[in-house]
Amino acid sequence: MAVRILHVSDLHVGKHEDAAAARGLTDLVGRLAPAVILATGDLTHRGRRDQHERAAAQLRALGPPVVAIPGNHDIPYTFPGRFTRPWAEFERLWEQTEPVYQADGLFVVGLNSVRPWRHQSGGLRDERLRWAAERFSEAPAGALRVAAMHHQMIGAPWRSGKKPVARRNHVLAALLDAGAELILSGHTHQGAIAERHEFEAWSEGNPGVAVATAPGLGQPRPSRRGEARGLVVYDAEADELRAQTYVWRGAGWGLTAVRRFPRGLGLLI
Repeated sequence: MAVRILHVSDLHVGKHEDAAAARGLTDLVGRLAPAVILATGDLTHRGRRDQHERAAAQLRALGPPVVAIPGNHDIPYTFPGRFTRPWAEFERLWEQTEPVYQADGLFVVGLNSVRPWRHQSGGLRDERLRWAAERFSEAPAGALRVAAMHHQMIGAPWRSGKKPVARRNHVLAALLDAGAELILSGHTHQGAIAERHEFEAWSEGNPGVAVATAPGLGQPRPSRRGEARGLVVYDAEADELRAQTYVWRGAGWGLTAVRRFPRGLGLLI
């Protein structure tokens, strides 16, 4: 069964919002009818209660189920709340920071890569990676297994001072061994998509995984060149995964790139 995912990240509600882009997103979701919306963090700009409430309302108003993972901007910006109750507002609206979501043909494991004592960089402890592997072992046969986090796994195509998730090679290997077929992230405000074999040596029988970073849905620094306002739509079929990048063109969301990846060890011709 084919399944469609809409992947957004970095809304930064509370900073330079664009009402036209929001209305256009509603129209796009209505036209594409994704089965689920995955939001990989930085839903808010400063982690305030009103920003969390507005971000949740905007995402849920789109219609499909929403799976949300926190980003480094979704925790309090001030002390002591940043350390004493970092997830209180996020969990009040989304219940948990590491959701597991299952639907026909789809199995999603969310991972919280935010470290409150670091402003930008993120990481995942081995205990959380083992937990993710246990969850993926419960996925039904044939379901697309998706891991989602905020901090990026692959570098941005343009300059960016934002570091990828700590111990990136270790995290990638752990998720690959766990059976993840698609790893989603955000953080850089720049889209980047690659298949694992494009940057790692291939060996016989070694499965691949598509790794994707969504452009920022929000644009908190509109004058900064190299930070697009965009999103990614994934269509998964039995033997193929298609990633379609959309960017905001001022009057509507326009398709700007399509990439195709084989699932498993299959070949595309």
